[in-house]
Amino acid sequence: MPDRRTGDAPTAVVAKRFDRGRADLTEITELARAAGYEVTASLTQTRDQDPAYHFGEGKADELARLVAREDADVLIVDNEVGPYQTFNIGSKLPEGVEVVDRFTLILDIFGQRAQTRKAQLQVELAELRYELPRAEVKASLAKRDERPGFMGLGEYDESREHDIKAQISRIKDELDAIAETEEKRRERRRESGFDLVALAGYTNAGKSTLLRRLADDLDVDENAEKHPDIDSTAESENQLFTTLGTTTRRANTGKRDVLLTDTVGFISDLPHWLVESFKSTLQSVYHADLVLLVVDASEPVEEMREKLVTSHDTLYERNEAPIVTVFNKVDRLDDEELRRKREALSALAPNPVCVSGLTGDRVDDLRERVEAELPDWKRERLLLPLSDDAMSLVSWVHDNGHVEREEYDATQVDLEFEAPPSVVEQARSRAADLDSQAPPESVESP
Repeated sequence: MPDRRTGDAPTAVVAKRFDRGRADLTEITELARAAGYEVTASLTQTRDQDPAYHFGEGKADELARLVAREDADVLIVDNEVGPYQTFNIGSKLPEGVEVVDRFTLILDIFGQRAQTRKAQLQVELAELRYELPRAEVKASLAKRDERPGFMGLGEYDESREHDIKAQISRIKDELDAIAETEEKRRERRRESGFDLVALAGYTNAGKSTLLRRLADDLDVDENAEKHPDIDSTAESENQLFTTLGTTTRRANTGKRDVLLTDTVGFISDLPHWLVESFKSTLQSVYHADLVLLVVDASEPVEEMREKLVTSHDTLYERNEAPIVTVFNKVDRLDDEELRRKREALSALAPNPVCVSGLTGDRVDDLRERVEAELPDWKRERLLLPLSDDAMSLVSWVHDNGHVEREEYDATQVDLEFEAPPSVVEQARSRAADLDSQAPPESVESP
């Protein structure tokens, strides 16, 4: 991995094997730069995977010559490379050159960006799940008395397999405890009248920019102790994986009280073990009241299609909420191009909201759509006897719902409002306790 204590970035050669289709190294080059590498050369091959070298052996020899010519510090392979394949490729490279596959690189970026305890645990869990089969290969190679160092696999420690399994168990227990705490927090927020909306989508689609655009100017919540995970800022940079944990802010959408959460971006070709390691972060998406699936509309339509499929695949099994697709960055294309893309992607993204998080264009349309798509509130009418406790209840309903009518006479308050079902139930219960000798009348509006 890059040594960030020195001023010069380590150099890398990137390579990718394609079964078929076009050879595109744009994403892996961006990932390498995000991890701190300077990419100096690249190589691709279209063929079926070779069980020994991943590439064909002749192409592996060509890669070794390219790495030597460039005097590169690392070879980055934009595929998942098996442990034995890593060993075999590494045996051809100059001494000291590391073989890094796509997922080792992603984990390195995650490790650099992890700030919270939960994010750090998830990165550690993913790293351990990735290392476990490699530890098993090291044991096999050690029994065969292969060369020391294992060509990029690292030194062999005979107790490592047991230690990895024990660490995985410990981390999963700690993440389960964090998830339980977060689920209780979500329920408290709902009971307080908040709707929970999650931003999901491919990395670098502009989710953090949209979060900042939608966020309320007011503080997220005065009761900070109830919401310790809420941050007041969200980064907006043209860089992959700027957001690794979750950032939550209060959003200004209209009459509803909305908490909007930005999460780690999706990325294509992620193996199950990596998605599973970040399950705790994705709970914010899976258990939201509404998901805004953000797509970069300035990209070619085929890339948009691939990323929509990736996002839907990630959400499909666990997501509980309705999904609204948001075509972001529309400031980068004209109306005719946007129309063509909407038509081409209508099966995957029916009736998308088209916005520019950067300029704010059409963001009001998104606010209206959020309000329209959130679960329906209940309408309620309460007749309350005049008292200090009744005034406290009226104030609480104002804070947690939307009051549509509030009328007073000499003896009572006539209050009509909309609110989440949980708030309506609490209001009814508090109203019933106001005066045991003269219980208020409760009439549910049609």
